[in-house]
Amino acid sequence: MAINKSDLYMSTPKKSTIEVQGIAITIIAQKADDYISLTDIAKHKEPDRADHVIQNWMRNRNTVEFLGVWERLHNADFKPLEFEGFRNRAGLNSFVLTPRQWIDVTGAIGLLSKSGRYGGTYAHKDIAFEFASWISVEFKLYLIKEFQRLKEDENRRLSLAWNLNRTLSKLNYRIHTDAIKAHLIPPEVTPAQAAITYATEADVLNVALFGQTAKQWRDANPKLDGNMRDHATIEQLLVLANIEGMNAEFIHMSLPQGDRLKRLNQIAIRQMQTLTAPAAIRKLAPPTKEKE
Repeated sequence: MAINKSDLYMSTPKKSTIEVQGIAITIIAQKADDYISLTDIAKHKEPDRADHVIQNWMRNRNTVEFLGVWERLHNADFKPLEFEGFRNRAGLNSFVLTPRQWIDVTGAIGLLSKSGRYGGTYAHKDIAFEFASWISVEFKLYLIKEFQRLKEDENRRLSLAWNLNRTLSKLNYRIHTDAIKAHLIPPEVTPAQAAITYATEADVLNVALFGQTAKQWRDANPKLDGNMRDHATIEQLLVLANIEGMNAEFIHMSLPQGDRLKRLNQIAIRQMQTLTAPAAIRKLAPPTKEKE
């Protein structure tokens, strides 16, 4: 999978720390990719000369070959001619290569050189594990074990949060449908007519938050199971739970459906902007016009 280089330096990283044989190892998550601190790993070998350890590793011809293959697989902007220059000189006594030189000359994305709060040299987990193997096979195995434990913990917390918000959404749905039944459905309607009204109100929420109706989503995603709410993010599910309750109140206030849609969409946009800050905000699609 190709990695966007601008995302690596412009996005705000999420930081985690694991401990491997008494060494604190920093991990930063950039979008969907994890970068592990080579500076921290190198301290297992020489605590006070981590930069020299990394440079010695990068002088190795096998290392340069490995980095080049990784970049070709993941980086569409990798510069092969510049890479060949490094490969031809790798292994010579006079050859010196730093992470910054490698990044600047070849346009590499597998290594990151950061300053400031998370300063040091970081590498994509594929490369970091290779570096750890060069440091110590035993250390590499412990590193992989702790990294896997970290990811399992993160997935467990994510699953709990997703299920919690899904439950909140379902609980608010009952409040929502009760308000529809009391205020929008005329007396003595057939069950089929009532179902049509419920479907319409559900799509008010869908359009306000997702910018499309349930049918439009199904037509655009025929291979996906479930509905658009099953594929929603945690933030979207939380906002959905909020606007369901608000829509119920708007219905009690006898607001026309078109007015409710506009208000709910504005609320959804504001809440999504708040929940996703300071990450780049993807504006929600404006609501489609409906007859009141």
